[in-house]
Amino acid sequence: MNRSFSPAEAAPDAARPLDADLGVNARGPRPQSVGIGRVGLYAFLVIAAAFFLLPAVVMVLTSLKTMDEIRLGSIFALPLSLDFSAWVAAWSSACTGLSCDGIRVGFWNSVKILVPSVFFSIAAGAIVGYALSFWRVRGANVLFAVLLIGAFMPYQVFIYPMVRAFSTMGIYNSLACIVIIHVIFGLPIMTLLFRNFYAGLPQELFNAARVDGAGFWRIFAHVMLPMSTPILIVAAILQITHIWNDFILGLVFAGRENLPMTVQLNNVVNSTYGERAYNLSMAATILTAAVPLVVYFVSGRWFVRGIAAGAVKG
Repeated sequence: MNRSFSPAEAAPDAARPLDADLGVNARGPRPQSVGIGRVGLYAFLVIAAAFFLLPAVVMVLTSLKTMDEIRLGSIFALPLSLDFSAWVAAWSSACTGLSCDGIRVGFWNSVKILVPSVFFSIAAGAIVGYALSFWRVRGANVLFAVLLIGAFMPYQVFIYPMVRAFSTMGIYNSLACIVIIHVIFGLPIMTLLFRNFYAGLPQELFNAARVDGAGFWRIFAHVMLPMSTPILIVAAILQITHIWNDFILGLVFAGRENLPMTVQLNNVVNSTYGERAYNLSMAATILTAAVPLVVYFVSGRWFVRGIAAGAVKG
């Protein structure tokens, strides 16, 4: 009986990689253990990290010191004992103008502004991006170009016209006003993200849903949204950071009863009578920045995955 042999069986020595006999990994040359380039790279990374981290270290150390220690003038010295009184005062009793209720009031105002603003801006951007990607809307390219132009124009250009418009509508200086403002200014970048993400999805999925009789909303809810988790995470991180750190829009449109935490922080730092409490100001600054920092530390890897999954495709 005749038997056919594969090339590997007919020539076993030829089929085996030469590196297998030598015990060498065939993935390229091994990198040098130490080199000038590697040392320079690590030196640059250390300097860059120190440049960005030193202000944060000074803020933390200052917030944990008493004013007597701060007057000694050594900003890099460790505190003699951990003193959290400045943190407690910044949260609950710091004066923000005539009120001395701390920045906790601004924290809850920021939460009230943040939650609906993030939800509605992402929802609007996802729907518009989906419509521009899969549905042949008349004038879609012109609309998308206008949205992009709006994304890169400074806020100051729109402030006065929007103040007049919302005053005429009767909702100026209210929670609804600042939420609408954040949704409007977040729509261009959210549309860009979702449009580029949906443009990278297979067109066959959309066509198959159309053949099955699904309409606009059903395709969006049952086909597109389940695949949008990566870009939803990216959009949420961007909007949370942007809205929480906003100052000028909250100052102009939120009203005195809804001033966000950043505005309250400015009032704490600039409303000091007598001795300026640097430890209290540093503690208030760290508390204000805590939410974006926590968001990045917790979901940073999902942010990178979302970007790699197609957030910048198109």
